[in-house]
Amino acid sequence: MKQHNPLVPGLELNHLTEQDSIRLILKNTKTIAVVGLSPKTHRDSYGVSLIMQQAGYQIIPINPNATEILGERVFTSLSQAAKEHTIDLVNIFRNSEDVPPVVDEAIAVGAKAVWLQLGISNELAVEKAKKAGLLTVQNKCLKIEWRRLL
Repeated sequence: MKQHNPLVPGLELNHLTEQDSIRLILKNTKTIAVVGLSPKTHRDSYGVSLIMQQAGYQIIPINPNATEILGERVFTSLSQAAKEHTIDLVNIFRNSEDVPPVVDEAIAVGAKAVWLQLGISNELAVEKAKKAGLLTVQNKCLKIEWRRLL
């Protein structure tokens, strides 16, 4: 069965490499929901999101314990954010074992891609996302990959 992704209509996902996915995500994404975005400026989630925001991506913070991060309203969940925003990419800053419910929610809200940050991987969740037609990247830093492909 051919799988297609709404981020790039008509694109077949079956034979994409991870590098292909990275390029497609960075080229076609406008909104990034960041699950686990911390308001603490020394945290990687903050630094990565700040750089991506400065690069022109819209950041949608997901954190049940904050109200504003990077000048953006914070949502408690992807489901809440999806009521007001179209989510292209879900960037995940959570422990590897906490990834499956985030991927389930990303699929449910119609996200087009999921990105597990450097040090985070979960093969079962990534396979589920792929089967649902989402582009996927795991164990890579969004900021590093963005800078590499400039």
